[in-house]
Amino acid sequence: MNGGEQADILVNVDRLISALPKSAGVTAAVQEGSDVDAIVESLGLPDELRAAVRLCPLVRDGHVEDLLFYNNELEVVSRLIQGMLQLARFELPQDWAPGEALAVQQSEALRKMLLAIVSDVRLVLVRIAEQLYRLRQAKKAPRRLQQSLAIETREIYAALASRLGVWQLKWELEDLSFRYLDPDTYASIAAALQEKRVDREHFIANVTGILQQEMGKEGIKGLITGRPKHIYSIWRKMQRKDRGLDSLYDIRAVRVVVDDVANCYAALGVVHKLWSYLPGEFDDYIANPKNNDYRSLHTAVIGPDGKTLEVQIRTHEMHQQAELGVAAHWRYKEGGGTPAAFDQKIRFLRQLLDPVGEGGDVLDQIRDDVFEDRVYAISPKGDVVELAANATPLDFAYHVHTQVGHRCRGAKINGRIVPLTYQIQNGDQVEIITGSQPQPSRDWLSPKLGYLAGTRSRAKVRNWFRHQDRDQHLRQGRDILDRELARLGGKDVSASQISKQLKQRDADTLCVALGAGDLTAASIATALQHVRGNELPHPARQRRTRRRATSKPEGIAVSGIGDLLCNFARCCRPVPPEHISGYITQGRGVSIHRQDCGNFLSLVQRYPERRIEVDWGSSDTASYPVDLSVRAFDRGGLLRDITMVLADEGANILDLQSHADKESMQTIMRLSIEIRDLPTLSTTISRLEQLPNVVSVTRQT
Repeated sequence: MNGGEQADILVNVDRLISALPKSAGVTAAVQEGSDVDAIVESLGLPDELRAAVRLCPLVRDGHVEDLLFYNNELEVVSRLIQGMLQLARFELPQDWAPGEALAVQQSEALRKMLLAIVSDVRLVLVRIAEQLYRLRQAKKAPRRLQQSLAIETREIYAALASRLGVWQLKWELEDLSFRYLDPDTYASIAAALQEKRVDREHFIANVTGILQQEMGKEGIKGLITGRPKHIYSIWRKMQRKDRGLDSLYDIRAVRVVVDDVANCYAALGVVHKLWSYLPGEFDDYIANPKNNDYRSLHTAVIGPDGKTLEVQIRTHEMHQQAELGVAAHWRYKEGGGTPAAFDQKIRFLRQLLDPVGEGGDVLDQIRDDVFEDRVYAISPKGDVVELAANATPLDFAYHVHTQVGHRCRGAKINGRIVPLTYQIQNGDQVEIITGSQPQPSRDWLSPKLGYLAGTRSRAKVRNWFRHQDRDQHLRQGRDILDRELARLGGKDVSASQISKQLKQRDADTLCVALGAGDLTAASIATALQHVRGNELPHPARQRRTRRRATSKPEGIAVSGIGDLLCNFARCCRPVPPEHISGYITQGRGVSIHRQDCGNFLSLVQRYPERRIEVDWGSSDTASYPVDLSVRAFDRGGLLRDITMVLADEGANILDLQSHADKESMQTIMRLSIEIRDLPTLSTTISRLEQLPNVVSVTRQT
């Protein structure tokens, strides 16, 4: 179609619109078409597309019948209008947020959108322009509508504009979206920029004059302008580099546009000759273009007055490409030759948007650029399901419904049976094969086996097993609790006291958590320590050797009596923070017992006047005697392994006795050790029990 025919199309459209009966609806539709057309015109799109843009709102609202376009000079725009109407039906739900699945109607509309784009790839630019129009019109809309539009724009259309390199639309889309989603931050950055505007303009004018003069001396012709600042890009850079507004290099920036590539590098030399460049801030996008074919030289220097300055250098062709992206290459294929760049861009767009190219499905390429760490699958009903990268069919099943995941037995991807460890690719159609009864496997919980990539899916499996095995976990947990309290000498402490310390609802809940593995046996020792005393002794890196019986044990304070001879009773061997009491013996000073010790209670009942109050001292180097009984099947190196564990835990061996039990064919060892506190004792017992051939380890009381 030649230029005269294109001009005739716009004239005929204006004539048709002028002949319409005047009404508020017609006026609004005409204004909308005119506003969108102004955006499309700036992209350099042809008049037949502009004509379709002007007429589309009138056709959509029923003011113009589609039949008017047939068998006349406007027939050529009919197909474009139908494609635009299909695109207009696609919009995300108002409450949609990234990470949610799209409803069936949205996914079906998305397919229509992409199919329409394939029929004429230029329509994607029209759709982006329409989205910008909607954002501009939403400035006085309710906040909920603004946020819905902003999310849709940021996640879909701004990303598309960026991928296609249409920067002049991308910046405004992002800025308006940012303004609606975070108005306070937007306003603060805008106000800060406005306050510095006069100084910045004066600085840019000074830089432009200096650079123009020096380039003239080198015979380089070029256009030098200040570069506009975009608030969203400033905010993202502040977040990415964790800097304030003043410390960003490109707040003050100029752009140099020259005739050819040679002059680009010549101008770069002039810039670096004038001012010192900042290391690590130079990018050569001419030698290494971006994925969207963006080309330019970027450098940051310390300009006049010691202020940082960003300089972009490019040719006129590169500048047009940078502003318009793929739109810079639109040409008609009818009549005359077409530049190679046109065919290259057509191939580029079709590769990006073609829903059937190389086996990909409708979502395969467009969404891959929008969400780099997500993957999108399609259910048999057509729902679009968003999953984490590396998601498997099991993740898909649990995303659809928890019971679907529990009953999953297999999966089909694009009609073919695949293992449950298959990693879903963008555009895969997933069908889950289910059984009649829930039957998850414990193998699904292992990250190494690769059945589940999502932590939420794994949590659902874990919850299922926890619910199914509650009775078993309850029994196992009670055994763990009783065993741990017995070996730590904590029989005087109730299960309810332990559960309260561990923030469990009751004793049964505590036992279930222990049986399921959500709580470890080591946590009981810590809780026991808190129950018996809030002030825990600090772990000692170096402990002094045990004192002889000529004085009280280190760390023991005897209330109301001087420096009496003290010793730990062998019957109970108390350890901090167990509650203790003293008993005055005849000839052996004060004997220190646990308050619940049977021998102590018996002695006090007969001689209550000999009881005295004692408490643990504050020394962080104290150690306390404990007697352990170890039962094991004898083997070479057993004693060595036991002593190594004790050495690792900082326990000092005071005495060791061993004998063989012929009935059980086991060796029984009785160890007297010094240990610093109950948690250390619990860890020591646990490590000893894990040694080969060791049957049991218990504390003797």
